Amino acid sequence: METSELKEIRSALPYFLNHKTVWSSYDSEADVLYLHFKKPNHADNSEMTEDEIIVRYENQEIIGLTILNASQRK
Repeated sequence: METSELKEIRSALPYFLNHKTVWSSYDSEADVLYLHFKKPNHADNSEMTEDEIIVRYENQEIIGLTILNASQRK
């Protein structure tokens, strides 16, 4: 039986496959996971979703995600 977590990952796969490389880093003190889809990136806009994920944009293209309280998302 497939877990809900696996279903979420599978639903995100098409987006990640559009990017040749995804960079990530985790700040354990702040409990924040950073995902970058472009380097260098210079966000010119951002928005926070209801589930505390900051979506970063450059020229209206998503260039990264900042996931707050990352360790609590198990």
